[in-house]
Order: sequence, then C-alpha cells, then structure tokens
Amino acid sequence: MTAAQTTTNLAAHIRALREHFDSVVLPMWSGQGFNSALGLPFESLDSATGAPLPAARYRAMACARQLYVFSGAPGAAAGKHADVLFESLRRVFRNEAHGGWRYSVDAEARPLDDTQDLYTHAFIVLACSAYFRRSRNADARKLMLATASTIEARFKTADSLYHAALSPDMGQALRPPAQNPMMHLTEAYLAAAQVAEPALFAQHLRGLAQGISHHFVHAPTQCISEERQGGAGNRLEPGHQFEWLSLVQGTAPVFEGLDLAESLPRAVQWSRSRGVDAGGVVAALDESGAVIDDTRRIWAQTEYLRVLAVLGDLPALEAGLAVFRARFLHPGGWHECLDADGAVVRADMPSTSPYHLATCISALPGVV
Repeated sequence: MTAAQTTTNLAAHIRALREHFDSVVLPMWSGQGFNSALGLPFESLDSATGAPLPAARYRAMACARQLYVFSGAPGAAAGKHADVLFESLRRVFRNEAHGGWRYSVDAEARPLDDTQDLYTHAFIVLACSAYFRRSRNADARKLMLATASTIEARFKTADSLYHAALSPDMGQALRPPAQNPMMHLTEAYLAAAQVAEPALFAQHLRGLAQGISHHFVHAPTQCISEERQGGAGNRLEPGHQFEWLSLVQGTAPVFEGLDLAESLPRAVQWSRSRGVDAGGVVAALDESGAVIDDTRRIWAQTEYLRVLAVLGDLPALEAGLAVFRARFLHPGGWHECLDADGAVVRADMPSTSPYHLATCISALPGVV
C-alpha cells in the first residue's frame, strides 16, 4: 500500500470514528444514559438495547469522566450538559465533613462509600481542569486546586508516591501506592498545569515520575508494573504502557532528563511485540511476557491507537483503526470486552468508557 493510500484510508477511519462518537455515543449519555432526576449518569447501559441497567450505585469517578467528555465535546448542548454534571459532582460527592470526595452514593444518591480514593480525586482534578477550559467557571478552577492540595497533603508518601486510598477522615491509609491511580494523577496534573500553577504542578509531576521509576519499573522489560516491584505475581498491562507514553511523550519538557522518559519507549516496544496480535491488545502479561489475561478490553485498544498516533506510526494506526471499528463498534454503541476470538464477554457499556474514546480521538487530528 502506498503512503497516499494509507493516508486516504486512515482519514476515512478517523472520520468514521469521530462520527460514531458524535452521533451515537454522546447522545446516548446525554439522553437515556443520564438520570435527570438525580443529575447523574447511569453507571452502565445494555449494549444491545442502550437501556440503563438497574442502578446500585453512582461513582464520583464516573461522573467526573463524563464531565471531562462533555467539557471537550462541541456544541452548546454539550456545554449545558457539562454545566449540569459539574453541579452534580460537587453537590453529590463532596465530603463536607472531612474534605475530599466520597467514592460513591447509592441508587437514591445517598452516601454509600466514603472511602477517599486517589483514582477518584485524580479524575476530579482532570475533569475540573477540562470544565474550566470550556466554561471559564472560576469555581471549577478553585475546586481543581483545592483537590490537588488535598492530594498533596494527605495522599503523598515519603518516597514521592501516593496512597491508593485513605479512610473517610483521611487519617489512615487503606491501600498502598498502585500504578493506575498514579498514572491518572499524572494525567490530571498535566491538565491542571495548563490552567494554573504550571511550575508547581511540574514539580509534583517530576517527583511522581521519579517515584514510579524507582519503585514500579520492571528492569528487564522497562515496563511499569501494576504493583510495586518486589512482590510475587506482579502483572504488566500493555495498555498502561501505551497510556503512559502518550502522556509523557506529549509533554517532553516536563519529564526531560528523567529515567521514565527513557524507559517508556522500550516498554512500549516490548508490549507491542508480546501484547498485541491480530485480535488487538491483550489485558495482561506476566513479567516473562506470557499472556495471563487474554481479554480484549476496549480501553486498551483505544490506548494502543492513541500511542500509534503520538508515535506517528501511520500504517499501524490505519490497520489498528480498521480492526477496532470492525471488532469493537456497533450501530448502537460499542463492545466493552471481547475474548481472543472476538466473542463478547461483557454485554454492557459503562459510563466510564467514553472517556477513553475521547482521549483517543483527541490524539488523531494531527496525523492526517
């Protein structure tokens, strides 16, 4: 295939993906996927019908991801929906007694789990930064800075890492540092630096990157492991290597000269050689490179496409988009998880997944 054919086919795939997102996914979550009585997105929809599944809870993180998506979506209707989501986020999920954010509320929006969760806090920083850029609402910037201050004061450890979860009063660590919430904290701080205190957030980011390199990078593969190095049974997720490189590569000055910027390209190369096949990206490998979870989750596929765009590997991106559209998208939405043969193994569409589609699409315009 010639370079011109690749570019033409790639452009067609990108247009189709954007059209699917704008005409199917976004209306779904401002329509049947939104509980207007509570002002909250349902946790999940049936993949076959698009109908909301019975609600047992609503998570702050899910609301924040939806706020991020609609803050970046075009049109006045998306902006108005973002306004509603922002008000619901701070009305429903703020922990007024202790500060910070509760993890979830029940089906009637009453407090359910008051755990102070780093993953949740990171997404609130990210969502508030995106909403501030969209709305210029000063309350969003203020809430973003207050949440970041709470993270630094309460979650941070002595070795430049961050506890994964604290007790409701933030007086006790419940879960030790883990890769995934710290990756999303990196994403959140990068976004926050675009609207406030860039030097301060750069300082936090460099310290976090060094902590990850010292405690989470598996030396033989250069991959970032899910748990701290040294324990038995650690796992390496190719999708997270792709996600990390997309974050670090796009903001080189922040991470310049750090070990993480040097190790991630090798981690991605290793992950592509062992964790990607004709059916897409596998969920997890062990530290020898053997597949330990062959599930094909939609988020890992979108992160693979995003990193290909960031790296400028247009032939692989064109092929990957073709596989993604054929296997994971359908006229009513998407398939969340497939097995290696392409059979659906999860028949719902979570409210958290449009975030991954949005971040993937945002990386694509510069490649055509």
